[in-house]
Amino acid sequence: MTDYIGRFAPSPTGPLHAGSLVAAMASYLDARAHGGQWLVRMEDIDEARTAPGAAKEILATLRALGMEWDGEVVSQTARKQLYAATFARLAEATFPCSCTRREIADSHCAVAADGSPVYPGFCRNGLANGMPARTWRVRVPDAGQADDCVSFDDRWLGRVSLSLAQDAGDFVLRRADGFWAYQLAVVVDDHAQGVTDVVRGADLLDSTGRQIYLQRLLGYPTPRYLHVPVVTNATGEKLSKQTGALGLDAARPLEMLMQAAGCLQLRVGNVRSVEEFWRAACASWTRRS
Repeated sequence: MTDYIGRFAPSPTGPLHAGSLVAAMASYLDARAHGGQWLVRMEDIDEARTAPGAAKEILATLRALGMEWDGEVVSQTARKQLYAATFARLAEATFPCSCTRREIADSHCAVAADGSPVYPGFCRNGLANGMPARTWRVRVPDAGQADDCVSFDDRWLGRVSLSLAQDAGDFVLRRADGFWAYQLAVVVDDHAQGVTDVVRGADLLDSTGRQIYLQRLLGYPTPRYLHVPVVTNATGEKLSKQTGALGLDAARPLEMLMQAAGCLQLRVGNVRSVEEFWRAACASWTRRS
């Protein structure tokens, strides 16, 4: 892979935890194994959820774990004008929507694989009289149309096919609170930064179809994708801040790294330092790649 550019894009809503470290490790190793760049981007577009000081703490933890990034750290809150300009380019493919989440959930609509309701298309043909626009959505092809199915080769999972109509419906680009939606921001950011390879957790697999669809609408190249298994807690739930995931102990970096390597099934042997760990982990990842 020539001119490889990868990235790790945490949301600064709290400290890094074991699940986010697995995603960070996979993206870091893939970039280093291919002699590429590894960027760090703070996905803080949801300002209401951003925790004060979290971005700084995340960067300090990455350094303590021996993970050095290339270039400057980009924050989404500094790129709002870029999102607005890109949204304007999509004017013919978007429409205003007055629906609340409750209205959609109560409509007995289909449910996507990730458990979220599939938008039933209430406002596709215009807002009801007197109803204000709350969100802006991008129109996706109807089920059965040729461009409804988005297929791609995932470097971990193999061939993946997703139906935009059945797995998402017309999805939000601008939220009711005025913030730009994740799906738009991540596509714009990856293109602006020249990202060639997206390595992240499989919990974001369902978003990939939507992001490839936006890339096609905008004429952007599609990166290569690799989705690693997510870390779960004792009850089988995805490990996250919402399910009580604890922050990493940066005072025990080697222990944290070894646990993450185990989740990725990397064979690193009996290493005694962080530097030794990364040499062994990179060699193990390279053999797998």
